[in-house]
Amino acid sequence: MEASPATPTSQPVNFTIAGPTAPIALRLYRPAASATSLPVVLYFHGGGFIGGCLDDADRPARFIAEHCPALVLAVGYALAPARPFPAAPEDAHAAALWLAAHAAGLGGDARRLAVAGDDAGGNLAAALTLIARDRNGPAIVAQVLVGPMLDPNMTRLGDGAKLNSDLSAATCASCYSQYLPQSRQRLHPYASPLASVRQAGLPPALIVTAECDVLHNEAEKYAAALIAAGVPTQVVRFAKVTHAALAVHQPALDEIAHFLRRRLWEAPPPRHPLNL
Repeated sequence: MEASPATPTSQPVNFTIAGPTAPIALRLYRPAASATSLPVVLYFHGGGFIGGCLDDADRPARFIAEHCPALVLAVGYALAPARPFPAAPEDAHAAALWLAAHAAGLGGDARRLAVAGDDAGGNLAAALTLIARDRNGPAIVAQVLVGPMLDPNMTRLGDGAKLNSDLSAATCASCYSQYLPQSRQRLHPYASPLASVRQAGLPPALIVTAECDVLHNEAEKYAAALIAAGVPTQVVRFAKVTHAALAVHQPALDEIAHFLRRRLWEAPPPRHPLNL
C-alpha cells in the first residue's frame, strides 16, 4: 500500500510510492535547521544495478541535506536481474515526477530540483536528465555524477592493474550482463548515457571521479561530451581514491555540496539560510 511521509523531522523518513510496475521505496532527509521552500535533490545509490539499498545512500544524502541545505529523497529503484532495464530508469523518472508534484507539501521547491548518484546511481541520474528532457519534465536544474557507470560496452575502461583499481572489468561485465540481458540495450541512451549523441539541453553537471577507478575515463569522456554540447560542466578527479571510497570521501562531499549550493541557491528565490 502506498504510504505518506510522516511529519517533517530531522530524522530520515521511509515511505513508498506507486511505481510503474512495483512500489518504490523512498527515504526523505531534511536539514535539522529546517526551512520552507528548500531545494530538492533526488539521490540514487550505487550497487552495479544488481545490489545496494537506501542505506548505501545515507552518508551522501545526509551530507547534502545538511550542507546544501536541501530536502533529499533517496530512491530504492528496481534491481536486476529480477527487474532489468528499463525498470530502474523508469522508477527514477516516476520518483522525479512524484517529487515535483509533492515538493511543496514537504516544504520544498520543485523549481529547484537536482539529481545525484554514485556508481550505477550515477548512471540513473544521468539517464534521468535525458528522460526528463525528452519527456518534457520534470525540469532538472543540476546533476551530480559520482564515479558513474556510463558505458555498458566497456570500451573506455581504464587498466585496473595500472590504476590500482578496486573495481575490475570482470565485475562491471557481470553487472551489465544482468542489467542489460539483450545486447542491443547497451546502445540505448537511457542505459548508456555515453552512447547518446544528444547532450544539448541537459542541466549543468558536476562529475566526480577517483584516480584508482577503471571508470574515471568514461566519466571524464562524458564530461567532455557535455562541454562540447554547451552544458556547463565541472570535473573533479580525486587522487589516490578508490571507486568504493569516492561517494563517502569527505573532499568529494564538500565539492558536491558546494556545487549544489551554487546551482540551487542562486538569486532570486530565496535567500540562503546560511548566508553562503
